[in-house]
Amino acid sequence: MIHCPFPGSGRFWRGNLHTHSNRSDGALSPEETARIYQDAGYDFLAITDHFRPQYNFPLTDTRPLRTKNFTTLLGAELHGPRTAFSSEWHILALGLPLDFTPPGANETGPETARRARAAGAFIGMAHPAASILTLEDAETLDSAHAVEVYNALAAREERADSWHLTDVLLNRGHQLSAYAADDAHFTPGDPPGCAAWVQVWAETLNPEELLAALKMGRYYSSTGPQLHRIETSDGTISIECSPASKIVVTGGAPGVQVREGTDLTSATFPTSRFENTFCRVTIEDASGHRAWSNPIRFS
Repeated sequence: MIHCPFPGSGRFWRGNLHTHSNRSDGALSPEETARIYQDAGYDFLAITDHFRPQYNFPLTDTRPLRTKNFTTLLGAELHGPRTAFSSEWHILALGLPLDFTPPGANETGPETARRARAAGAFIGMAHPAASILTLEDAETLDSAHAVEVYNALAAREERADSWHLTDVLLNRGHQLSAYAADDAHFTPGDPPGCAAWVQVWAETLNPEELLAALKMGRYYSSTGPQLHRIETSDGTISIECSPASKIVVTGGAPGVQVREGTDLTSATFPTSRFENTFCRVTIEDASGHRAWSNPIRFS
C-alpha cells in the first residue's frame, strides 16, 4: 500500500497550522504575518490566535488574505481549565466557524474541543511536551485528530518534540495523526517563523479540501527534508526521500531500524517488528533538519 504520496490525484501543499498575530499575543498584524509565509513559498497558513477573554475571544478572519496562489484556514488556539501541571489547555482548532461560541464559565478544555470538532474543526493537541501534558490529560482530549509532535517555538526550552506521548497514545489505540508547526509570534527573542510545516496532499488549494485532507491524515511534516514515497508491501516498507544522512523506521515497539550515510535517497526495511502495531518514518538531512510521516498501522 502506498502511504505517501497518498492515493488519488493531487499534489503537496505547504502550510503552517499554528501561528499568532497581534489579535492576541503576536507582534505582527495578520496581513504582515501572512506576507512572511507567502514570501517564503508557503501555499497556506492558519492564524490561530489565543481564544481568551483578554483578547475578546478572537477568531481572526483571514479570508481577505486569500489569493489565487495562497489561502488560509480559519482557526484559533482554544483554552480551558485545567491539566495536571498547567492552569489551562492549549488546543488547536482549524476550520472553526466565525461565530463559534466562547466557552462558558464552567466549560473544560476537552468540552470546548468537542464543540469545536462538532462544528467541523480539525483538532490538534498543541505542544504537549511544552505544556507537560500527562497521558491521563491527553486521553481526556478525546476529540483530537492529531498531536503537535514538533513545535518550533518550544525548541528554545528543549520541549519541541512530543513523539513519546504520541507513541504511547497510538499504542493505546487512539487514532491520531501527527503534525509539526511554528507556533510563531514574531516577538523579539522568538525563533524565526517558517521553521516547521506540513505538506498536505490535496487536489486543489481549496480550504475545505485542505481541511478534509488534514482530518484524514493525508500529509507529512517537515523542518526541511522531503518525503517522496512510502510504500508497504510483503512485509517491507520502502522509502524515497530528498538527500538524507539518516532514514529511520520506528513505532509502536521498542527498537529502531536505521540506515545512515551520505545523500541517501531510498531505503527498504522489514516491518515484522511492527506487525501488531504501527510504524513511522523519520528523515534527517546533513544539517539536522527532519521530516516525519504520519503513523502507519498494521493492526
